[in-house]
Amino acid sequence: MATDSKTKSLLCLKAAVEKKAEDPVLLELKGISSITDYFLLCSGRSDRQVQAIAKGIEETLKKKGIRPLGQEGMAGGRWILLDYADVVVHVFLDPVRKFYDLEGLWMEAPRIGL
Repeated sequence: MATDSKTKSLLCLKAAVEKKAEDPVLLELKGISSITDYFLLCSGRSDRQVQAIAKGIEETLKKKGIRPLGQEGMAGGRWILLDYADVVVHVFLDPVRKFYDLEGLWMEAPRIGL
């Protein structure tokens, strides 16, 4: 099923919020990066919550016929990356998110209102 990148990013956002993700930030990278159109960044308070958020996103998109191209970090639960090509999701344990500061690295990217 073909889904445009903005719709896909909003599906990811909704699924993350349903699992009580903290401080979600959706960055639009169109025209800034050739890697992807959107980054979704969010946090969990524990490794189990980080895993639950990532699994919730995967299950929501799977119901729409969308599967990730790749996934990293599920076993550790500190930083999980879900690659949906035009949308890349980063689910962090809060201290890890602060350490890597992807929002700071992509400061010039517009934030999509939540």
